[in-house]
Amino acid sequence: MDKEFQLDCLASGLQFPEGPVRLADGALLVTEIQRGTLTRIAADGAVSVLATLGGGPNGAAIGPDGAVYVTNNGGSFHFHEQQGLTIPGPTPPEHEGGSIQRVDLASGEWRSLYTHCDGRRLIGPNDLVFDRSGGFWFTDHGCGTEDSRRFGGLYYARADGSHIVCAVPHLFAPNGVGLSPDERVVYVADTFLGRLWAFDVLEPGRVRQVSPFQPGRVIANLPGCQFLDSLAVQADGQVCVATLLNGGITVFDPADGSTRHVPVPDLLCTNLCFGGADMREAWITASGTGKVYRTRWDRPGLRLNFNA
Repeated sequence: MDKEFQLDCLASGLQFPEGPVRLADGALLVTEIQRGTLTRIAADGAVSVLATLGGGPNGAAIGPDGAVYVTNNGGSFHFHEQQGLTIPGPTPPEHEGGSIQRVDLASGEWRSLYTHCDGRRLIGPNDLVFDRSGGFWFTDHGCGTEDSRRFGGLYYARADGSHIVCAVPHLFAPNGVGLSPDERVVYVADTFLGRLWAFDVLEPGRVRQVSPFQPGRVIANLPGCQFLDSLAVQADGQVCVATLLNGGITVFDPADGSTRHVPVPDLLCTNLCFGGADMREAWITASGTGKVYRTRWDRPGLRLNFNA
């Protein structure tokens, strides 16, 4: 990041914001996981609730029909306060599972699109990205309890509710998901492994397995104790992953596995999105402190397939 990097706080007082989506009118959508809402932040920072979704709305994306699609983890985190930060903890015992929700952008009305895949309940859907065909890849983060963990996976689904498939099961803690500019690779950030996976796409919903023991290619593993959250892809193909504990954005180069780190003043930096005429405007969710920052990025982000 160049010396001109400066963070401006767009909004504060949010309840664990995630899933930023920059709209065509200049407003920003975010989910508030702890509050259970899809929230609109105007260009001047004014905050209003678009829809109350319940559970734990996590990732958000605009689909081919102009609606907002939300990965809802179903309330898979128990939140608590510690040293001035809001921290997600173990899954509450009453958690039953998560869902994919479709939200009408104009009215805020919503419905559940998927709750199961092959007869099994989705555990904790986390992040999603639409491909050019109008289908979407999404991660199920799984969930943790006091003494164990349920693994997650990488899924693919159609926006009309007609088809869902698990492309990669038994991933430890899949979180952020994004596509390469040519859509031949789907990237998945694993939170607790600190690993960025790359899965070569054979067709929508099907990826190439490296071996019976390795589901995909490893771009890089972060050293030390660093966790990965959601992500966005630059126009040049580099992958920007929000980083926990070492708060900020870690930029991975898929060509050689090298990384660079952009610090953000929050241990729980969870997501980012790009927008603006030159795609160099970036919005970053600093979830531990409940803020959203706006900045100028040094390289343009990849323009998503759909917007509204």
